[in-house]
Amino acid sequence: MNFKDNKAIYLQIADRIGDQILSGTLTAEGKVPSVRELAAEIEVNANTVARTYEYLQQCGVIFTKRGLGYFVCPDAREKIITMRREQLMQGEMDYFFGQLKAVGITPAELKEKYQEYLKH
Repeated sequence: MNFKDNKAIYLQIADRIGDQILSGTLTAEGKVPSVRELAAEIEVNANTVARTYEYLQQCGVIFTKRGLGYFVCPDAREKIITMRREQLMQGEMDYFFGQLKAVGITPAELKEKYQEYLKH
């Protein structure tokens, strides 16, 4: 896994797990790889994965069954969508809109591009 410098590694791993849930690779109440398995797979320290899982538990995305491991919460998909919408609307949109304004892209142009994107 290639990590970016602008975001904590444990959050990038959480995003990856979120992507897997959204895509259906990890399903509701399905088992999540163990801390050691995931750490070996993506070549990070097991403590980093443990921190990721702690974060995802606090967010209500995964839960643990004693002695069995971690599992995806039944409503994880909806929680991830809600969290990502909030992040997008609160932080990333301001930057995005600022860039649009700076280079003179109009709302009509943006709408047209977005409609083209949705067709793919």
